[in-house]
Amino acid sequence: MSDSLKGRTALVTGGSRGIGAAVCLALAEAGSAVAINCREQIGQAEQLAGEIGKQGGRAIVVAADVSQRDAVAGMVERVTGGLGPIDILVNNAGIAITRGVDDLTEDDFDRTILVNLKSAFLCTQAVLPSMRARKWGRIVNISSGAARGAGSIGPHYNASKAGMEGLTRGYAARVVKEGITVNAVAPSLIETDMMRGQPQLVSRIPLGRFGTAEEVAKAVMLLVDNAYMTGQTIALSGGMAFN
Repeated sequence: MSDSLKGRTALVTGGSRGIGAAVCLALAEAGSAVAINCREQIGQAEQLAGEIGKQGGRAIVVAADVSQRDAVAGMVERVTGGLGPIDILVNNAGIAITRGVDDLTEDDFDRTILVNLKSAFLCTQAVLPSMRARKWGRIVNISSGAARGAGSIGPHYNASKAGMEGLTRGYAARVVKEGITVNAVAPSLIETDMMRGQPQLVSRIPLGRFGTAEEVAKAVMLLVDNAYMTGQTIALSGGMAFN
């Protein structure tokens, strides 16, 4: 990792556990101050911030529902006041409501799009002005293999993640001349809370195991540290699919 991330300020949505927590730790290790966003898991987020502090890093917890415009505006204001203007945004917040075609409701669909896709739009819009003013920014969206494959959660989830990758390319094309890159990471079957209790899914993975949150975080860091790569999606699937 280069020194380009030292002294930067990063915001990670849904950062209290799993992939988000691994990304927070990796960013702090690279020298960035980290704002850990969560909606409910405040205790876990504070524990993570404490861990980063013990390792010599800077971290704060910002509780907010990132699917709501006013909450996002308040969150960005608090992060800017506490750590400085946001240089790095990782849109990781999301939900996975498992539904079949016959029991999928309109409410399930709307909530999934709101939390998984609209939140990325709201957070991106909120941080772009300061990134553009400083001619430097890194935005990474956490997608999923479900954006291109069948997945096991449901078509509403597929749609939210496919939309996120479209959002990624759309923003990337429009801010490429302003020192800002926008990319996505699309993991499949990662060993997080979502996968616990489903060991049968390992049989789908040619590599023979679930991926780890730390492996996803390494892909995020590759993108954050690369000024030339934009509009791309890095897939991590253990050999289940190839781009």
